[in-house]
Amino acid sequence: MKAIVPPVTVDRPRFYRAVWRWHFYAGLFVLPFIAWLALTGAVYLYQKPIDRWVHSGLKVASSVGATRALPSADIAAVQAVTEGDVFRYTGPERSDGSVEVGVVERDGRRQVYYVDPGSSRVLGHLPEKGTFSGIVRRLHSLDLLGTYASALIEIAAGWAILLVATGVYLWWPRGQRGGVTTVRGRPGQRVFWRDLHAMTGVWVGLVLVFLAVTGMPWSVVWGQQVNAWANGHDYGYPAGVRVDIPMSHQRLADTTTPAWSMQQARLPVSTTSHAHHAAKPGNDGHGAHEGHGGDAPGDLSPQPGAIGIDAAVAAFDRMGLARGYSVSLPRGATGVYTGSVYPEALEHQRVIHLDQYSGMVLLDTRYADYGLLGRGLEWGINVHLGQHYGTANRLFLLVACLAIVLVCASGAVMWWKRRPLGGIGVPPLPRQGRSVAGVFALLCIGGLVFPLVGLSLLLVGLLDFAATRGWRR
Repeated sequence: MKAIVPPVTVDRPRFYRAVWRWHFYAGLFVLPFIAWLALTGAVYLYQKPIDRWVHSGLKVASSVGATRALPSADIAAVQAVTEGDVFRYTGPERSDGSVEVGVVERDGRRQVYYVDPGSSRVLGHLPEKGTFSGIVRRLHSLDLLGTYASALIEIAAGWAILLVATGVYLWWPRGQRGGVTTVRGRPGQRVFWRDLHAMTGVWVGLVLVFLAVTGMPWSVVWGQQVNAWANGHDYGYPAGVRVDIPMSHQRLADTTTPAWSMQQARLPVSTTSHAHHAAKPGNDGHGAHEGHGGDAPGDLSPQPGAIGIDAAVAAFDRMGLARGYSVSLPRGATGVYTGSVYPEALEHQRVIHLDQYSGMVLLDTRYADYGLLGRGLEWGINVHLGQHYGTANRLFLLVACLAIVLVCASGAVMWWKRRPLGGIGVPPLPRQGRSVAGVFALLCIGGLVFPLVGLSLLLVGLLDFAATRGWRR
């Protein structure tokens, strides 16, 4: 008679405690970041109405309904109050909006001057990205802390995904009823905060993962590598878009804020043979200053024979660029006029380059021209910013941001109630430390996709291994 061999079973409590330990570490490191990103992100969702209210004296024009002045007149008005070089002209998106003129001052600072489009009266100026929403966005991306601090965004996003994955496992019903779909206890009890944390976290977790993944394109390592790979050939233009024309070393990002998929985009070059008669310096309305060499890539002085800003804007209008588009002025003798717009509706994203002498279209790129990866990432970014799908998207993300803050707060309260005196309350090791090692190995697979997350995970694992003397061997 053969002996009956009992089936191999998994020690669920042991594996549960190992997952709980890594969930605690993830929360300990990233909950403050997640709460910060959720709060600043909620504010940024309504950037345009907030800016119109905060900077109404600059953003709102008084001469509504009046005939718009020529772009050259607006630029001339700005040049009358500054000695800087004009590099960008942005028309109003709304009928009562002001014109924005970007200027590089003599000391290198970039300023944006606001002009009433009906009277060409200069309303004032702010540093580039110096609006209220611009500061909020820099706070959201940790840009104010420096370039290397942006690496924290990538690490926080990766640990947030880890946090959600382990949290769903801890929440998953195992025969119990309470804490799955209902909140037990009262606010003074730890079980109340545990259930509130678990229920809110599991329902908002999918949104948090989406926001973490779609926030990765801005990261310092993963985002830059994927951006270079998605753009290919270092031209910044997706497959299928004609790039068999002479290209310069100037980039679209030098004079405007392009979509993520266009950050590597190089500019085509104007053909100097198209230059006809010599124009008088300064009569085309942008950046006439003595002492600039026409061939210098940063030269913003008007070139003899250039069509001028008025003709360029008229051409972009005829080609149907969405309202609120920006025109980057040519830099040097081979520079181009670049019209670019990135509105809320993805299908209206567009970049057009004109030869500065003939006005001929050199390159016309739309959202539909992006590759599959580029379109997918742009869609994710626009939804992440609350732009695509309009009001419904913003309201949904606003509620999600508030729920994420609630998850962070309830997790902090829950930890405060269970922490031991004089300790941080790390969940105890299972009886067999191999469970912690197993969970750690699974998490390291994700670290291969996001290098900075993998390095931070490895560091935490080594510290935990040393602190517990080899996970108690």
